[in-house]
Amino acid sequence: MLSRLPKARIFNNTRTTIPGLICSAMSTFTPTEEAEISQWITTSMRLSTTSSPADQTPLLDVLNTHLSSRTTVLGTKPSKADTALYESLRPIVASWTAEQKTGEHGHPNIVRHLDFVQNSPAFDIKVAEAEKIEVDPEEVLYVKPPVDAKAEKERLKKEKAAVAAAAGGSEPTLADRSKGKKDKGAIDTLKEKTDDANDAIVAAVAGEGAVQGQRQKKEKKEKAPKPQKAPAPTAPLSPSLIDLRVGHILKAIKHPEADSLFVSTISMGDKAGTDDTGEHEGQVVRTVCSGLNGLVPLEEMQGRKVVVVCNLKPVKMRGIKSSAMVLAASPRLAPGVDDNHAGPVELVTPPEGAVAGERVYFEGWQGEPEGVLNPKKKVWEMIQPGFTTTGGLEVAFDAGVVKELSKEGEEPKTGVGKLVTASGGVCKVKSLTGAIVR
Repeated sequence: MLSRLPKARIFNNTRTTIPGLICSAMSTFTPTEEAEISQWITTSMRLSTTSSPADQTPLLDVLNTHLSSRTTVLGTKPSKADTALYESLRPIVASWTAEQKTGEHGHPNIVRHLDFVQNSPAFDIKVAEAEKIEVDPEEVLYVKPPVDAKAEKERLKKEKAAVAAAAGGSEPTLADRSKGKKDKGAIDTLKEKTDDANDAIVAAVAGEGAVQGQRQKKEKKEKAPKPQKAPAPTAPLSPSLIDLRVGHILKAIKHPEADSLFVSTISMGDKAGTDDTGEHEGQVVRTVCSGLNGLVPLEEMQGRKVVVVCNLKPVKMRGIKSSAMVLAASPRLAPGVDDNHAGPVELVTPPEGAVAGERVYFEGWQGEPEGVLNPKKKVWEMIQPGFTTTGGLEVAFDAGVVKELSKEGEEPKTGVGKLVTASGGVCKVKSLTGAIVR
């Protein structure tokens, strides 16, 4: 990795045979690897047909980050994805300045990867010396400071402790409660035996009448039953109960076991240690399965911002746990027409400048979302029919569609509130008006 190599070795190590590297001619690939190879070949095609730097930069950023801890795009296995990326990127990288290659905002991992491909015998590719990308191992303009692993571990430990303290500590376990009951029973039994022994001594000295008097003195007053706490009031039905946030897709591949699904790795502002999260390229992420394969091109899923529903109960989809949902729009069907999920489908896009984890809500319906929506209460099923798009391509909530928002005897709630980020921008779709959003 760039941050762990001395300056003089950042590129030199790519021109030698790396231990563990598997020759491409002998490699076999798992279904997951085949899907990833296909994804990167698609990315290479997009790079070769895109001339605008503004369109290229997001793809280059994703690839550079991906290669920061990998020798090849699959890790250590050479594949045709590496050579496809080399062929697409060689003319682009050849024109880069030193700052674009190894500056603070450059793409040094891409340069290292291409230098490896053009010089390694592990790839079935021959490039004339005059056509190779020039790489100067001494021309490294910026080296990322190393991360102190011990300090980082301590920081995460303190964050978890702070979260636990804020939550007021943990509930006693069932085993703890059971043990407590047993201990109390043993104490009561011992006390009864002691009282009986005392009674026997008193009887021997003063007769049975004294015993009765002694017992009466020791009789405990019956404790009044503790008042039961009133159940917490149920929050009124509102779209604010749904936890909507900006998500940043760091990586998306085809589901290895389901033709209609994509599997995306999405950063959505969770803290380290949150349930159903993991870590990818130094960021806290969730895995999300979406039925968008065949409806949205895979390359459009790479490195883009989306809106995600974060508090649905996680579900397994063909063996992979999906811990959120990506919002997308599709045409509203006429009554009686079956939904065959043929599309078109357009992803809901946050405003430019929105950051991963930023809260998203409908105007007029601000409030705190539930932690995890209870599937039995059907909050999502009742609220979602009100999600739509306006004539201006803005995503909105139409209160008049959701009759359950009004109590019996009240006037039905009406009004349309736009879907906005906490910073004030409006979420939109490309072209669908009056659409279903889900």
